[in-house]
Formats: sequence, structure tokens, C-alpha cells
Amino acid sequence: MQMDAVEDHENALHSPQKTDPRPAPPPEDQQALSKNAKKKLLKQQRFEARKAEKKAMEKERKRKEAERKRKEWEEALASVPEEERSQLIESRKCLRRERIEKRSEEREMKIQRLSKAKESGQNIIIDLDFSHLMTASEIHSLVQQIMYCYAVNGRCSCPGHLWLTGCNGEMEKQLQRLPGFDKWIIEKENRSYMEALNEQKENLVYLTADSESVLDELDPEKYYIIGGLVDRNRWKGITMKKAQEQGILTAKLPIGSYLKMSSSQVLTVNQVMEILLKFLETKDWRTSFFEVIPQRKRYDAESEENQEEGNGEAESEENQREENKEEENGEGCQEEEESSRKKQCIEAPRSPG
Repeated sequence: MQMDAVEDHENALHSPQKTDPRPAPPPEDQQALSKNAKKKLLKQQRFEARKAEKKAMEKERKRKEAERKRKEWEEALASVPEEERSQLIESRKCLRRERIEKRSEEREMKIQRLSKAKESGQNIIIDLDFSHLMTASEIHSLVQQIMYCYAVNGRCSCPGHLWLTGCNGEMEKQLQRLPGFDKWIIEKENRSYMEALNEQKENLVYLTADSESVLDELDPEKYYIIGGLVDRNRWKGITMKKAQEQGILTAKLPIGSYLKMSSSQVLTVNQVMEILLKFLETKDWRTSFFEVIPQRKRYDAESEENQEEGNGEAESEENQREENKEEENGEGCQEEEESSRKKQCIEAPRSPG
């Protein structure tokens, strides 16, 4: 028996080791990101760095401004008699109380509007089930967009009833870090919308630019879903495919009826949200698009014709202005649909009445 064990050991030593001929897969982050996506990620990281630097500078500016005002106030008090000093102090206290009361009233009115929207407002869902497909910086970008969505909805005269579904993992952690998030008047669901709204499946409508159905009106009975995905260049058609697999309705905003875009009609989450809220308020798609879609993406028909006739100098200046905006504002970092060429929109000619 010992001889058999020795023989097996020697055979193992002399026999060639089995190796896997397939190359080792690249690291997960490299495997997921395309070359263009990596460039966009680096660009976003530079933007975030500039943003943090500007934030620090703004904080320092406010600190210095507060210090300047404090010194001016102390000098003003020191330069007047005791009686006037008491009057100045009392006047300042009254102004402060008025500001506090005004903010309190505005906050109360906002709570009333959002509470009413929770009962009878248009249901709008942000689908957060894509967080596992995004990098940490992309999740951070989406969280900022969600924060903006809630702020815009709170200021809206006709707010919607907002839902966050599939709120788990890193997405939930980053949302919880937002100041006052626990007090948001909004539906927060760890479950997917299919689980949370199982009885409303026939009323679920996924908004996706890949849909063939055009959204003409907002049906108060429907639940409109916005895909919470930042870099869609890596996952083209993913929301449409998801909706088809789930057997729910899809629709796209009627952008093509009012704007002509040379590239994709995909917008950021907060832009789609703001367009829907603006339409609830105005019942006018054209107004909603032109008030929300950034001016840098729109050119009127006359300007476009001049460019086509060979006005190269004007075109060069316009391109330079766009490049400067990219450097200053980090354009493209939070707009996932932007490709290497710029999107250009012109107002669609109105049909003759």
C-alpha cells in the first residue's frame, strides 16, 4: 500500500501539469468599460475634482464674506450711541424673525403640496435596479440627479408623486447620506416596481427613447418609469429590453415633434423628470422641452441655415463657445447620452394650420 502511494506521488511529479489555455479575463472594471467609457470616466473624475475645488473656494469666499459683515456690524455698533445701538440690534432681530417665519411658511406649503401629490398626483418612478451596472462615481452622479428631482418637484405648483424603487446596496447608502433624506415625502422601495406595484402592471409605462409609441398625454392612472442609469452608452437598449421582458408598456417623449436632434434623444434623469413636471403644469410639450433642454443643444432654424450656407466663421465661434462650456461646466459628465460628437437640435417647423 505504501508502494502504491509512492508510485502515485512520483507519477504526479513527472506528469505535466494541466493548464487552462484560455487567457485570464481582464479585471472587472476593465472588462465592463469600453475605451470611450473610460475616457468619459476620466473626464468625469476631472470634473468632480474641479467641482470639489470650486466648492472649497466658494466655502472660503462665504466664510470671508461672513467675517467681513461681522466686522462691519461690530464697527457700526461701536460708532453709534447706546440708544441707537439697541434700536439697530432690535431691528436686526426683527428681520431675522421675518426670514425664519417666511421659510417656515414656504416649508409648510411645500409639505402640503407634496402630501396632496402623494394622494392624487401623477405617479413617476425612478428605477434604481441598474446600480450594479454603474461605477461609484456614476452612482454618485445619479444620486445628485435624484436630489435635484426632489427639489424641483417640491418647488413645482403641480408636483408629482415620486417613487424610488430597487433602492439597495451602494445606491441606498449614498442616498442615506443626503441631508434630510429620511424626511423626503416620497415612496422609497427596496423592492422593484414589479413587486411593489404588482397589481398595477397594466398601468406601468417605461419611458425609453427606443420605444415606437409616442407619449402624447400623461394619463393620471399610469405610473411612468424613468430608468436610473447614467452611462447608457455601455448598455444601449437595456431599458427597452427590460420592459419587453416584463411585458409592460413603453413610450417615448415626443421630442421629435418639436426638436430635431442629430443624435440620441436620451436625456438625464433630472431632465426627464423636469420635462414631465413642466408638462403637468403647462400641458404644453413644446414649452416643456424648450424650458428644460439646455440652450447649448438647441439652434434655431435660421442659424442652422446660415451654417449650412457656409458661414464657417460663425460655426467656428460657436464650436469654441461649446468647447469652453465643456471645460468650465464639465459638460457630458452627467449627461449619459452624449457621444463623441455634439448633439445639435433645431426647432422643428410647425405644421401649417
